[in-house]
Amino acid sequence: MYDTSNPFEWKYYKTVDYPFGQWTITDASLSPDNRFLAYTSIRNLVCLAPTDPVDTSDPAILDLSILPGGRAGRRGLYGSSHFGIWSIRFSGDGREIVAGTSDHSVIVYDLETRQSVLRLQNHEDDVNAVCFGDKSSPHILYSGSDDTTLRVWDRRSMGDGREAGVFMGHTEGLTYVDSKGDGRYVISNGKDQTMKLWDLRKLMTTAKFDTLDIGRYTSGFDYRFESYPSNYYEPHPHDCSVVTFRGHRVLKTLIRCHFSPPGSTNSRYVYTGSEDGKVYVYNLDATLAGTIDAGHATVDTRPQDPDIFTTAYEVRSRSGEMMWRTCVRDASWHPNAPVLAATSWNGWGLSTGTCTLHTWNDSAAEDEGDPPVGRSYDCKLNPVPEFNQFKDTISRIRSRPVERAPMNDEFELCSAGRRPPTPSRSKLAFLIALHLHRPASDTSYKGVF
Repeated sequence: MYDTSNPFEWKYYKTVDYPFGQWTITDASLSPDNRFLAYTSIRNLVCLAPTDPVDTSDPAILDLSILPGGRAGRRGLYGSSHFGIWSIRFSGDGREIVAGTSDHSVIVYDLETRQSVLRLQNHEDDVNAVCFGDKSSPHILYSGSDDTTLRVWDRRSMGDGREAGVFMGHTEGLTYVDSKGDGRYVISNGKDQTMKLWDLRKLMTTAKFDTLDIGRYTSGFDYRFESYPSNYYEPHPHDCSVVTFRGHRVLKTLIRCHFSPPGSTNSRYVYTGSEDGKVYVYNLDATLAGTIDAGHATVDTRPQDPDIFTTAYEVRSRSGEMMWRTCVRDASWHPNAPVLAATSWNGWGLSTGTCTLHTWNDSAAEDEGDPPVGRSYDCKLNPVPEFNQFKDTISRIRSRPVERAPMNDEFELCSAGRRPPTPSRSKLAFLIALHLHRPASDTSYKGVF
């Protein structure tokens, strides 16, 4: 965790562990008051840790398989009543959490009574993403599943245990859902390589949904191991989304998407991570506003030989694929400043992780350029000497004067030290978590990352 009171000058806060985790940390959610972090693994247990750096106590363990009355839930994928949790979110008042699980269910857990109060089991496959629909009310829930549906639940009218309605339009499983927080709009990412914007007023009724064979429109594509063939995609005949965004790549992992915040962007964008190492920022009419290249931002973190100016990890596999790659899993836009943080799988065979810090300028597309690369830091924000020394060496090499032919006088550099114009726009700032760039700024934002 990091203190991001100054979005450009993060401070290491604390590290928490998942004592019984399986394979990975699947998701994390910060409480609205910033006091607690809930995080999950491929287990039915949620860890709830205080964010206070002075508090070194073990996290509380919440068992989501226990239903009211002490009953265990149905037998799950991992034996007994166990299951994995793919997604978790706090309610707007911080009193509940909602989870999406590998046993096809949505679970609501009450943090005061420490028990599950609701279990919804209508999905036909893993529930990869969940969220509350309204920050001011816990009644509306959204859930996205590998069964290709985005379902809407209204807890005020669940006598029959059914969803209030269904959003149809994705032809492969969903990886993420995010509510605008107004009880009306929601976006989703799908393995059909699309992001979709939905309006609650265009919800498909359960009566109509019951007449459809949802398996008829999906290929069963496995996004973990292959690219999505272009001939797989066909528009869904019952698509009820209002906008579809295409161009990014939803592969390898459950890539997230979000609405941009009202404070710093007037909510004019939606944005998403991508398997090609970029953050894609779209206008609401589905045109591309721009991209942020997290892969390029981490180039100078790779071991290189300054004398021959080559990257040691630029090795191609037998298939010709570059083995050093970057896959942006998630990004988060600062609520009050033009700053984004992007978390990525990075490295040789996507074997490591980085978090990069970037800036965004709405109106300077014609003035874009690569900014100077900043310093590198480890996960506790200690400088990484070998990377920083290499970066300094490369900087000196790049600053050497170069003689060009007179006909190229617009690029001519003389030994007197003239240099080409430096781009005034810095779209990428650089790197935190395993590596971080930290330019000076006094922009204020209170929170823990």
